[in-house]
This record gives sequence, C-alpha cells and structure tokens, in this order.
Amino acid sequence: MQQQNSTGPQPAAATPAVTARFDPRRIYTVLILAPLLYAVIRYLPPLVFSGVVVLAGALALFEFYRLCFHDRSQPWLIGIGLAGFAAVIFGTHRPDLIVPSLLVTLIAIISVPLFSRAPLEQSLRDGAMTLFGVLYLGLTLGPLSMTRLLPHGEWLIFFLLLVTWAADTGAYYVGTLYGRHRLAPMISPKKTYEGLVGGLIASIIAAYAVRWWFLPELSGLDCLVLGSLLAITGLWGDLTESVMKRSAGIKDSGGILPGHGGMLDRLDSLLFTAPAFYYYVTMVSRLRVIE
Repeated sequence: MQQQNSTGPQPAAATPAVTARFDPRRIYTVLILAPLLYAVIRYLPPLVFSGVVVLAGALALFEFYRLCFHDRSQPWLIGIGLAGFAAVIFGTHRPDLIVPSLLVTLIAIISVPLFSRAPLEQSLRDGAMTLFGVLYLGLTLGPLSMTRLLPHGEWLIFFLLLVTWAADTGAYYVGTLYGRHRLAPMISPKKTYEGLVGGLIASIIAAYAVRWWFLPELSGLDCLVLGSLLAITGLWGDLTESVMKRSAGIKDSGGILPGHGGMLDRLDSLLFTAPAFYYYVTMVSRLRVIE
C-alpha cells in the first residue's frame, strides 16, 4: 500500500505543464501588433498591405529554409528564394508578372549548382527545397493580397483574420482546459478533438458576429460554411507545419514573436485559410459579395 500511495499522485504532475501553456506574452504581442495591422489594412493602400505580407512571409520563409538546411549555409539560395517570394506577392497587383517571376526564380535556383562546390546531389535537393518554399508560402499568402484588392477588400481581410484567430484561440483554450482525446498524437500530441470542436464553435460564432458588425454582404449560410471551412483548413495548416517541425526535430520554427514562437508558427493556419477563403468568396459567394 505504501508504494501505491507514493506513486498515486504522479499523474497530477502533468497539471502544471498544462497550466504553463497560458503565456501572458501572447496577449502582450497581440496588443502591440493588432492596432498596427488594423491601421495598415483599414487606412493604407493595398500595396502597403502587400508589403506587410512580404515582410511577414519573408520571415516565415527564412525560418522554413532554416528547417530545411539546418546548419548548412546557403546564402545564395535563400536570397533567391526570398526575392522570388516577394515577386510572387507583389505580382498579385500585376498578374501578368507572376509567371515570369516564377520562371526567373526557377532558372536562378537551378543555376546555383553551376557555381557551388557542394556535391551535385545535395545542391539539387537544396534547390528543390528552395523552390518549394517559394511556392509553399507564395501561393498560399498570395490570396491575402488578392483578397485585399477585391471590393470590400479591407473588410474581407478583417473577416478572414478574425475568424481564423477565433478558431485558433477556441481550439487552444478548449484543448488546454478540456482536451482528453488526442487528434493526431504522432504529429501534434497537444491537438485534441475537444480543441477541434472548440475551434469550430468559436469560428462560427466569430463569423456571424463579424457579419453583424461590418460585413452584411455575407449571408447566414456563408457564415456557417466559412466558419467551418476556416476552422478545418486552419487546423490542416497547423498540422502540416507540425509535420515539418517534427521531421526537423524542433518545437518552434523561431522565437521572433514572444509567446507565439516563430513567424511560421503564427502564419501556419493562415497559409491554408487564406486561399480557401479567397476562392470561396470569389467562386461560391460571388454574387453576394463581389460588386
């Protein structure tokens, strides 16, 4: 009986680990960045917003390359990748330039092995990962700039951000407080079905709240569909990044955002929700939203 008493309390030791997930720095970071982002979206031209997308995306892409290249220095490939990514994002303002930008990026990347002393096999793999990074972040963040260029673009961006963040927040706190059944234990052990339900409920509520607040052009059905769609695609993007981090053996992609990890950690959900939202609005809800 003595042994049972000594081992009995051990499961309770997991409680502090759960409580520790409530990091006040998350709130401080949001309080600083949210007003700045609001001003850029609401009052400045779409090109300035695209510049913000390029800045945030470039930081995330740099973190992605660090996952891929580890300690190997690849300044040329990283520089080409960042330039190609910026060209894709700014190309949303001139769609005829996107394909030429990608073509120049491709030619530049496959030319690097001609001047590199690294083994040819390694150079080709590194080049493939560089191009993949440009496509991965460029084609998923590009719809952000494309959404801003639509009629009601600033309000659509607010809808996308608020609903995506509501899903993340609902999943985070419900999963932290009530999570018991793991969703993807091999990929992200902290993700739970309870968190998924919390994210869905929070995103749907946020969608209807935003419609009532400033975007009546969306129908009630749109809000239900978009709330569900953004919660699921956001989780999908989160899990996808978790796979990459787990394969690289790291917990966070970086530490540039206190309490939130790296920029790639912060954008992982948005990488999948942005294209899903843009194509729903332009292809499914077109008659009700686009003038």
